[in-house]
Amino acid sequence: MNPERMYQIIKRPHISEKSALLGDAANQAVFQVATDANKSEIKQAVEQLFNVKVADVRTVNMKGKSKRMGMRSGRRSDWKKAYVSLEQGHEIDLASLGG
Repeated sequence: MNPERMYQIIKRPHISEKSALLGDAANQAVFQVATDANKSEIKQAVEQLFNVKVADVRTVNMKGKSKRMGMRSGRRSDWKKAYVSLEQGHEIDLASLGG
């Protein structure tokens, strides 16, 4: 896979309380990914960027929230979230990556 495309697919780790619990209990990592990326591309990008073996990838399309700023109303962008399950013995330290 093209290295430039890998960095376009994996935008950043999604750090939250839920993702921290999944990382500890289920050996999973959560990433914000490109909306046009498919599961096989995500799997390939994570394996090459972090040198781990990926067991499974689940994706969720997140709808952007409607927000108001005084009289003006706006909308946040839609985005895609990927739950990446790692094989036994592999680990990604997302705390060192930031978010």
